[in-house]
Amino acid sequence: MFGKILIANRGDVALRVLRACREMNIPNVVVHSTADADSMPVRLADESVCIGPPASADSYLNVASIITAAGISGADAVHPGVGFLAENADFAEIVAAHGLTFIGPEPRHIRSMGDKVEAKITAAEAGLPLVPGSPGAVHTLDEARRVGADVGYPLLVKAASGGGGRGMKVAETADHLAEAFSSARSEAKAAFGDDTVYLERYLGQPRHIEVQVIADCHGNVVHLGERECSIQRRHQKLFEEAPSTVLTSEERASIGSIAAEATRRMGYLGVGTMEFLYENGEFFFIEMNTRLQVEHPITEAITGVDLVREQIRIAAGMELSFRQEDVTFTGHAIECRINAEHPETFMPTPGRISAFHAAGGPGIRVDSCLYSGYSVPPHYDSLIAKLIVYGDDRAHCLARLKRALAEFIVEPIPTTLELHERLVDAPAVIDGSYNIRWLEENFLSDDKA
Repeated sequence: MFGKILIANRGDVALRVLRACREMNIPNVVVHSTADADSMPVRLADESVCIGPPASADSYLNVASIITAAGISGADAVHPGVGFLAENADFAEIVAAHGLTFIGPEPRHIRSMGDKVEAKITAAEAGLPLVPGSPGAVHTLDEARRVGADVGYPLLVKAASGGGGRGMKVAETADHLAEAFSSARSEAKAAFGDDTVYLERYLGQPRHIEVQVIADCHGNVVHLGERECSIQRRHQKLFEEAPSTVLTSEERASIGSIAAEATRRMGYLGVGTMEFLYENGEFFFIEMNTRLQVEHPITEAITGVDLVREQIRIAAGMELSFRQEDVTFTGHAIECRINAEHPETFMPTPGRISAFHAAGGPGIRVDSCLYSGYSVPPHYDSLIAKLIVYGDDRAHCLARLKRALAEFIVEPIPTTLELHERLVDAPAVIDGSYNIRWLEENFLSDDKA
């Protein structure tokens, strides 16, 4: 096992990894920017190292500073957490080149799945079902028109790099293709420095369903069921639950087996998530996230598996502590992402927290680095807490969620707590009939979405 783990991230994910290290009796060191000097992970860490000023480019994305911090502190492994360098293949290679262990997948898989065109090719080779579309990158409008004629409309033009909905445009008909193609390429170039795009059929009312997979270096591959992530705003997830309300037991077993087998064929190592669109009983692979997911706690809640602990064990060369036949799915879990954003305009609301009270009681888990007196910095992602609620069944879970939201206090800055209080009373959430377009098209008014 590792002598010391350097945690190359911030916020609740840094605290999550730190807690796993503590439970495994592994010394830890947390890196931080000057803006995070008073953060909870820094206050609780065994050691901390400042790696730069507030700007991410000068701190959490500063590879040289992170490697130097590992050397200074004597760490022999690096956990990248979520975001920042977690899916950076070059960083993973540099970590290994300095004699350190990267707690994550091999660089080749991070690289292949980070490029959406290559990811589709890899997924097809691994036997995953794909959305009908171009076999690879599309470089000219004439090529795009040929794909449109073959696949049909509406057609989605998507950037090969990046995420978060940037570089994605819909061509409703052939007459709209030229504008969508040009616009998507321009946006992709500006956002990611790469104007490569590909095309696929635009699905009307799909669900966003993802499957958690995990694999060790001894040939063991297991899936941990699915998560429903369809409540999204501008392709950013806000509310996730496990299991999905729409899958039959046969569909659940089928897509889990398909995802696990594809993971095995790829020779993948570590924790990963296969993401699918689901519509009319069909699954279509869209991407694989080669890291821990923000929403991993709901999978932990219904399976009892500590995903971060398993990540660390796998990186240390150990076998998974369980097999597929050992996995059972019990109860229901929901996660609400609580952001420092205005609940109607969604404008960021950084600032000092004068009062913080995390919800508690049976079935409640809160992953957050907030405390009274803490100042939410303006430099990073607006996620400030994750409320995870577990119940014996979905109705029980929703009842607990409503109670937990009512007792959660973050003052005085506006947060999305109010939005979630509205969501939990929405008929489409109560009966589980929502899809990925529901929030923006039916719940948020046009001026707020």
